[in-house]
This record gives sequence, C-alpha cells and structure tokens, in this order.
Amino acid sequence: MYIFIKNNIIFYIIFFILVGCQLQEPTNKHGILYLENRANQLAINKQNKNDVIGLLGIPHTKSINDNNQWIYIERVLTKGDFHKLGQNVIKSNNVLVLKFDKYGILKRKQFYDKNDINKMTFSDKKTENNLSKDSFVQSFLSSIKSKMYSNKSNR
Repeated sequence: MYIFIKNNIIFYIIFFILVGCQLQEPTNKHGILYLENRANQLAINKQNKNDVIGLLGIPHTKSINDNNQWIYIERVLTKGDFHKLGQNVIKSNNVLVLKFDKYGILKRKQFYDKNDINKMTFSDKKTENNLSKDSFVQSFLSSIKSKMYSNKSNR
C-alpha cells in the first residue's frame, strides 16, 4: 500500500510539472505587436494623427527633416534550431512609415517586412563626426604640451 501511494504521488508531481510546461517557442518582442494587422486598419485620407495614436500609440521615431513622417517598428526574435545552437534568430522585422499632410491627415503608408528590408540598398558615403574632433583650445594646448616636452628632452 505504501509503495502504491508513493508511486501515485510521484506520478501526480510529474504530471503537474509537465502540464505547467508550455510548448510555445520562446520569443523576445520589441515594438508594436501585430504591426501588419494594425497597419491594414489604417485608411488613407480618412484618419488623422489622433486616430493613429489611438491605434498604434506614439511613434517610435519621427523623420529627421519632417515631423509629419512617423515610423513604427516591430521586431520579434526567437531561439534558433539545433543547428543554430540556440542563438537568436529574427522571426519578423517590420517597419511602418506613415506620412501626414500639414493638417494631420494620413496621406501615405508604407509597410516593409523582413524581405523588403533585405532588398534595400544603402549609401556607402560616410559622414564626419565633428563632435569627436578636438576643439581649438584643446588642440592648441596639446601642441604647446608637445613642444614643452620636446624642448625638455633636447637639453
């Protein structure tokens, strides 16, 4: 009788552990979930900025040159298969670009998925970073310092 009760307890413990396990793949989500479905709900020339904020929320970013161009992002990472050794793999990478007129009415929407983004070409031009360059005072002081130490070693 004691062995029967012990086996039943072990069986129930294993059963509840296995029931608690989920068979869903682990995902790491960033941005607006189900962005494509929400983008399909937007109607051009019928909805304004307030409607978009109600549906999608505040935009992740706005265009540098134009505050009437909003950008929304969705990114879903999942664990790779056995041959990927459990590394993160991009499951979906979606971008929605919305353009409004000066009155705040939606005039254009463009949806890019992972395949569209991979087909894009980017410029090879590089910009200079003026912030990392030394200021005039800093370069002047460093030149005086180098002259000071060079005169010291010549003596």
